Amino acid sequence: QVRLVESGGALVQPGGTLTLTCAASGFDFGPYYMGWHRQRPGQERELVARIDGISAIKYYEEDVKGRFTISRDNAKSTLFLQMGALKSEETAVYFCQRMNGNYWGQGVQVTVSS
Repeated sequence: QVRLVESGGALVQPGGTLTLTCAASGFDFGPYYMGWHRQRPGQERELVARIDGISAIKYYEEDVKGRFTISRDNAKSTLFLQMGALKSEETAVYFCQRMNGNYWGQGVQVTVSS
């Protein structure tokens, strides 16, 4: 069965950096489009970044371009999101998604606050 487990959520100061990790299991990770989403308090879930499995072509939501980097290690079935210059308004629960078949992890809390 498909399983996605996020880790790395934390409290971080504005301007700080954080890396999230998503460990995938139960499927052949390599070919699948994977994404990171976030849900801010009181708001709908939104796509942050995605990465193609084969080409590794990446897409970023406009506001995170230049600050966030999505990457993957297909050999280890792991997805990453490196986040930099974090803003307080980016406090949210961050979710990993396998975009084919709409599978989601349980989410991790990222709090950006001084």
